[in-house]
Amino acid sequence: MTSTGEVQGRAGPPLWWARRRDAVVDVALAAVSAAECAWEGIRFAHEARIPVAAGVLFGAVVGATLVLRRRWPIAVVLVGIAVAPAEMGFLLSVAGMYSLASSEVPRRIIAALASMSLVATFIVMYLKTRGDVEADPALVVALSGFVAVALTVPPVLLGLYIGARRRLMESLQERADSLERELSLLADRAEERAEWARTEERTRIAREMHDVVAHRVSLMVVHAAALEAVAVKDPARAAKNAALVGDMGRQALTELREMLGVLRAAPPKAAVTAAAAAATAVPVGPVALAGGAEEGPSLEELEALVGQSRAAGMAVEMVVQGEGAAYAAEVEQTAYRVVQEALTNCHKHAPGARVVVRLAHREGEVAMQVENGPCEGAAGGVGLPSGGNGLVGMRERVLGLGGVFVSGPTDAGGFRVSAVLPLS
Repeated sequence: MTSTGEVQGRAGPPLWWARRRDAVVDVALAAVSAAECAWEGIRFAHEARIPVAAGVLFGAVVGATLVLRRRWPIAVVLVGIAVAPAEMGFLLSVAGMYSLASSEVPRRIIAALASMSLVATFIVMYLKTRGDVEADPALVVALSGFVAVALTVPPVLLGLYIGARRRLMESLQERADSLERELSLLADRAEERAEWARTEERTRIAREMHDVVAHRVSLMVVHAAALEAVAVKDPARAAKNAALVGDMGRQALTELREMLGVLRAAPPKAAVTAAAAAATAVPVGPVALAGGAEEGPSLEELEALVGQSRAAGMAVEMVVQGEGAAYAAEVEQTAYRVVQEALTNCHKHAPGARVVVRLAHREGEVAMQVENGPCEGAAGGVGLPSGGNGLVGMRERVLGLGGVFVSGPTDAGGFRVSAVLPLS
């Protein structure tokens, strides 16, 4: 087999034919027409007083032109009209008119050639009938007109019907192919959107787990380092730090367990159907893990978050401006995670620095800022690893809600993280 699916060594349709069957039919019709015209050429040779062999050869050549009916239907019809006075080419004339009417030739040309063939047939029949029989002239005209119409109109009407049907089938086939291509494109776009949604969800899960684990474990490491330093000198403080490490570990495990439980929960069947329909209709956004809005931290828990950092030995000041209100869940979660990750970075990179957390409730937006002063201790002294994803995750969260995120060093030698979230 070749790359196109054809058997090697088997030739395609010859010359102008679309299918091998069409070539066989046309060659067979041409052979029959050539035999008919050759037989009629004998009578024509006697009447024209030319050699019989010449009349037979002339008839065979005229009849054989029917093989060109699909390629040059106008030429075949003109040949049939030209030999009409010789009273030959019945099959040639009928098949030629049918092929002309079913082709893509303009209708005005079909009408003109059909009229010419009708007139030629009428004249030939009238002259022949008037000379052979003694009859009323009106009867001769009627008989000649009937024969002319019978030999011309039915092939033309049949050809017009077949041509219109062929064009309709081609149009329907083109529409079907177009719909198939559109469906294929829609399926590809739906698959791309689904893949994009899965990627976004994996990114969101990774960001959430990073925020949950990094902060708790960072505080645990800080407390463990303090515990190691005071274990011998101050047993009471060591015990307090050990209790804090245990509490934070339990909190981290609880949050991880809740998140894994959400991941394992199967979404409702209706939610899956709705999500699939949405994936094929509109651009897909981040998907909730359990088919609904997930529960998370809020701005009311910021005081507790700052208190944990104070308990770890960090000097943290919290300033709140304006009166808070009930914000959307995603706004409160994002604001909480920004402050949480910024405090985690302070534990990692600025041990001993003074930190100020500012929260401002404004009209139409809420702003937060975490700024630390110069580092008074050795950065990374407690051995906290850094994956470099903290600032990236905060920026993605804020920009995903249409907010503004800015981070960078301060003139005093510290570092500042600022974010503004719209409430709408």
